[in-house]
Amino acid sequence: MFDLAPVSLWLEDFSGLKRILDGWRADGVTDLRSWLEADPSRRHACMASLQVLRVNQRTLQLFGASTQEMLVARLSEVFRGDMADSVIDELCQLWRGAMGFENQTVNYTLDGRRLDVQVRARILPGHEAEWDRVLVSLEDTTARFEAQRVIADREQYARSLFEHSPVSLWVEDFSSVKRLIDEARMQGISDFATFIKVHPEFVTRCMQEIRVVDVNHETLRMFGARSKDELLRGTGRIFRDEMHESFSEQLRELWDGKTLQQREVVNYALTGELVNIHMQFAVMEGHHDRWDLVLVSLVDITARKKAEAYLEYLGKHDVLTQLRNRTFYTEELARLARKGPWPLSVLVIDMNGLKQANDEFGHAAGDSLLRRIGEVLTKAVDAPAVSARIGGDEFAVLMPGVEERGAEQMKDRINTLLEMNNQFYAGDRGLQLSLSIGIASCQSGSQIDSMLLRADQAMYDEKARFYGKSGAPDRRRS
Repeated sequence: MFDLAPVSLWLEDFSGLKRILDGWRADGVTDLRSWLEADPSRRHACMASLQVLRVNQRTLQLFGASTQEMLVARLSEVFRGDMADSVIDELCQLWRGAMGFENQTVNYTLDGRRLDVQVRARILPGHEAEWDRVLVSLEDTTARFEAQRVIADREQYARSLFEHSPVSLWVEDFSSVKRLIDEARMQGISDFATFIKVHPEFVTRCMQEIRVVDVNHETLRMFGARSKDELLRGTGRIFRDEMHESFSEQLRELWDGKTLQQREVVNYALTGELVNIHMQFAVMEGHHDRWDLVLVSLVDITARKKAEAYLEYLGKHDVLTQLRNRTFYTEELARLARKGPWPLSVLVIDMNGLKQANDEFGHAAGDSLLRRIGEVLTKAVDAPAVSARIGGDEFAVLMPGVEERGAEQMKDRINTLLEMNNQFYAGDRGLQLSLSIGIASCQSGSQIDSMLLRADQAMYDEKARFYGKSGAPDRRRS
């Protein structure tokens, strides 16, 4: 049975070890661990005192020895390296009066391979006084430990990817949300979109039932949190306002079975600063029946949104005057032609004397006058009316739903603000703003072109009167 056992068996003589331990105890040693750690030679003396009496065939196979004599002669190659520290645990078990020990340790084969082994030793019955017969078994656990090391390495790799990802990652548990949705379905609800519109408290309840399992470093940075605890305590300040509507859309898609989603949402940092987010939501594989493991990634697109907004602004605004530009003006005319409201009035405005200001004082002075027109029109025109710069020194005000009398009142308001502006800038090289304004109205989209022609003609007539009165040359007529 000893020879044919499927595990490595060693019959050893520990009597020399017992004499060493008894001697130390007689000398007053009480803490064996500290005694052994203080001087490594004491530990080596204990190991050298052990005598191998017999090993079985499995032992020879395990360590790559052809005979017992070969194995015993080369034990220093077998018991080395990592094993030295674990021996202390075994000796301490015997020191405390145990009739054996159990330990996880490391041995080495004669060809140098590392073996993880589970060691169990037992002083055989009848030999408790001398320890001269001890049965030791070694179970090769190398494959199991290697698998555990691989798993640990993969877990560490995955953890590193998660923690140091350049995007915000959230691991969440949606199982309670799934339970609430399933309960609504069992109650006979079929039109879920209408249900959550009528019962917004259901959406709020679902938001409250989400459990955040973990977040990574980028999440803390993005939302201005110093720790995960601080972030989780502040989720009510992060997910609010617009988030209710976007979460409603998310619930509708989950109701329809869409467990992989993406959308743009708005969150808030703990400082209160708005953060535009591109969110990706995925129920992980193997968890579709419970939704208990969900990965949410958040990418901060605030800078992109600001850039898009600025480009959109530039596409519809004049940079110099901050008014709407000709593109917007043309599109707005087309929209009004289709939808109204009626009547529609327009003020066509042209600046007087821009060429003279440019010639005498330079284009910077002319640009300053144009900016001042922008100030006047911005102050004078309120929505739904809009003002636009439609050419170099040409401007227009569209007034939907306003008849010609209302347009006349707008003209008076512009002239009043113009006078105030001239007084404010009276010391600016004596440059005075002067505008020629033409007015016209129409009752339908088919009359817009003729309205613009009339307003243009009225503006030219007023410009002619200005230049005739001032004696300055009219650059248009010249």
